[in-house]
Amino acid sequence: MTVPADPHTHADFPSGFRGVVLRPGDDRYDAARTLYQGRAADEGPALIARCADEDDVATALRHASVHGIPVAVRGGGHGSDGYAMPGGALVVDLSAMKEVTVDPRTRVVRAQPGVLLGELDAAAQQHGLAVPAGTVSSTGVAGLTLGGGIGHLMRRFGATVDNLLACEMVTVDGRKVRADEAENPELFWALRGGGGNFGVVTAFEYRAHPVGPDVVAGQLIFPLDQAADILGKLPAHMATAPRELGLLAVLAPAPALPMLPPEAHGEPVLVLVPVYTGDLTTADEVIEPLVALGEPLVNLVARTPWLRANSMLDAAAPYGKRMNLRGGYLPALSADVIDTLLRQAVTAPSHPGAASSFNLWCMGGAISEDVAEDATAFSREGAAWLWEAVNMWDVPGHDTRYEQWATNVSEVMRPHSLTNGYTNLTDDLGEAWRGGVHGSEAKHQRLRTVKTTWDPHNLLRHNKNIAPEAVAAPATSDGPRR
Repeated sequence: MTVPADPHTHADFPSGFRGVVLRPGDDRYDAARTLYQGRAADEGPALIARCADEDDVATALRHASVHGIPVAVRGGGHGSDGYAMPGGALVVDLSAMKEVTVDPRTRVVRAQPGVLLGELDAAAQQHGLAVPAGTVSSTGVAGLTLGGGIGHLMRRFGATVDNLLACEMVTVDGRKVRADEAENPELFWALRGGGGNFGVVTAFEYRAHPVGPDVVAGQLIFPLDQAADILGKLPAHMATAPRELGLLAVLAPAPALPMLPPEAHGEPVLVLVPVYTGDLTTADEVIEPLVALGEPLVNLVARTPWLRANSMLDAAAPYGKRMNLRGGYLPALSADVIDTLLRQAVTAPSHPGAASSFNLWCMGGAISEDVAEDATAFSREGAAWLWEAVNMWDVPGHDTRYEQWATNVSEVMRPHSLTNGYTNLTDDLGEAWRGGVHGSEAKHQRLRTVKTTWDPHNLLRHNKNIAPEAVAAPATSDGPRR
């Protein structure tokens, strides 16, 4: 006789599961539930099923499907929302699935969902290759890819999803399927930007490109009183910049670097972060005009290995901090936008051990011009820049103050921002936002149709959720499904 599912303890979790099963009180439970988002530790999941392979993923999902139990999925655990470890949830943990293979002849890289960006980069660089992806080495490739994927290479090679060739996925009822341009093409379209709404991807296949081993990258640090002028010049400058130049602009307190004047430490500054991956003999011609936009306090741009360049932002993204993240697309970096950003940057809350920053990513090039808006679920139409406001702090008692500031930032930036956006670089902003973040109403409806096909009862709802179209839920003893 089958034991009824216990939604609190999952006492009937399948004995055939070969990975590690952790519940509250187990020795490794607290370590297993640690995420990039520190606030996720305030509540713990009911059960963490750390999968050994795709068969374990299928076993866990069949169990959830039979009993109508919602499932959270953990890849790298780097999402700012903390959706990977919700309180009381059943978590399918993919972090032990870390195989990466690189075919240097075809330049195809295959990665399992537990692989982190630093691991992907290291494997590809052994063959002089790179997959266009993110900028922090502790980021999981699964969540980054399924949300779209932006980084230093996007102007040259496009978004991560523009370089995704195929996915292998386990459906909510435990079937194994492949999605690419020929097989399940509509699912493949949705997986390129629609997040983890449709199934659990157990392998990604990417197109890699020759990069490095050395590039030219680093930081140009300017005093804040030059920021408005420099930011105002950037759009015209980047309009004629080569695609091989990626650029991030940051408004943040100055780090305590020995080469900076002591009086600048902790004071707001503008940091330009160029990453040039083109012909190194022409690097000076590309970088010097950026330097000349102002009078930098320090120039830290130099020839450096790609692996170091693509991890230099790690220090700004420590694991386990309490945090919030807001962001959106800008059609232009206007004087009004710059004024708004500067005013908000100087009013950000500050406590010992805390950090706040405004980041501006320059779009354009391949990510904006080479792929049609409707070719993937990931939207980029009209986006010239992407802004993100990041807060990180340690003390739970400071939560309200940082949330109030983030809410105010969202409100003052809304008139300047597009309705579409990049889901990975902002917290979930609610149902209306989710309805527009992928672009047109037609795209949102298309995503809902795919969701209805592959996850009609919304078991994969611990995410920036795309609701399925109305369907009858199966009758079980475990409560409502929607």
